[in-house]
Amino acid sequence: MISLDLEIKLLTSEDLSALLELDQDCFGGLWTKEGYQRELDSPNSDLLGLFSPVTNSRLLGMGCFWSILEEAHITILAVHPQYHRQGMGAALLYSLLKTACDRKMERATLEVRASNLGALSLYQKFGFKTAGLRRGYYQDNGEDALILWLSDLQHSKFQKTLDNWHTLVSHRLSKSSWHLLFK
Repeated sequence: MISLDLEIKLLTSEDLSALLELDQDCFGGLWTKEGYQRELDSPNSDLLGLFSPVTNSRLLGMGCFWSILEEAHITILAVHPQYHRQGMGAALLYSLLKTACDRKMERATLEVRASNLGALSLYQKFGFKTAGLRRGYYQDNGEDALILWLSDLQHSKFQKTLDNWHTLVSHRLSKSSWHLLFK
């Protein structure tokens, strides 16, 4: 079986049009061009992109977190609908958490639609726990958001957990003929 390479890297202003296109495909225009540019320019924001040379280096997925004191606040995690259920979301989440650990973050948090069972399942697999609810959080339909937390990112036990996730993510991707080039 041939495996297809994937690469996750920090995005730059050169990736802005690809970000907008992926945002449109995934969310119907959640963030504006100016919003993404702010993320790219901010020293407190890490915006990662998932690329593959076999798709003409098209942006297949993205993930972002803000560094707020010792907390990584995950603001976006998206995979192009054509590539859902192939392990790419897990690869991006792993990379976000690894980056947060490398930046000495102590915890990670995010909000997710209460109805987004696929995302909830992914976050729970990575150890996130529900910490609260934001009623009517989503403006498009008034849906509630669950607040999820993952603590102890700097604990020695978490490094072992990251290593296990690396193996699990690699295995999951290989089932769909993908191979993530970890840096």
